[in-house]
Amino acid sequence: MRLVFAICTAVATAFLALPVLAIFVRVPPGTLLGQLGEPAARDALVVTLKTNLVAQALVLVVGTPAAYTLATRRFRGRSVVLTLVELPLVLPPAVAGIGLFAAFGRTGLLPTSAAFTQTAVVLAVAFVASPFYVRTAVAAFEGVDRTLVDAARTLGARPWRVFARVALPLAGAGLGAGAVLAFARGLGEFGATIMFAGSLQGVTQTLPLAVYAEFARDFDVALALGALLVAFSFSLLLAVKWIRLEAFAWMQPFRSASSSSA
Repeated sequence: MRLVFAICTAVATAFLALPVLAIFVRVPPGTLLGQLGEPAARDALVVTLKTNLVAQALVLVVGTPAAYTLATRRFRGRSVVLTLVELPLVLPPAVAGIGLFAAFGRTGLLPTSAAFTQTAVVLAVAFVASPFYVRTAVAAFEGVDRTLVDAARTLGARPWRVFARVALPLAGAGLGAGAVLAFARGLGEFGATIMFAGSLQGVTQTLPLAVYAEFARDFDVALALGALLVAFSFSLLLAVKWIRLEAFAWMQPFRSASSSSA
């Protein structure tokens, strides 16, 4: 049985790793780095970082209080709200793009001129990435020891102070992991962005859109951009694992103290 399981593990790992390794094997590293100097690559990198950082800030500022509310309050319709929060996780990207266009286009429910601008990129990235943060944040806040929160309230701390000084630090590791996952998802966003923002070089063309555009023009540039995204994603996933390990070690004293007091 061990041999069969080992073979299955090796096959699965090889299948998942081979396309990633092929990006770096097909073209030498020096050539890949050289291709990143192309105007399309530079413009796509700037647009990607700019829009993703703005979208990430919006997700954190709005999503953190929302996640805390969903984690600490029980109200009628809570399951419906959670389902709506999670829906973009399974929604086809093209449908998400059409929905954003129907909501925020010139003739949408909330008419704006955001379509085919960097604002549209920010909205698309925030829409598809926010569930990764909010859902992880809800789980992080639910995992906070309620006795510590209740003790702070008993000592007279106001709700905002309890949130900022007790709940937020204790859930910080989970929030960090969720933020990294959301940022990684935003970096790879393609479908909703191209539907709602288009692919205008230097304006709305992000790295994934640039890979698609360069695939038909210069395969080496497409490989270079793909390698950059792979490096980003790999680093972010490692960061999530490191954050979780650090969080586990950091929370041990609090868990021990809580168990002793119980």
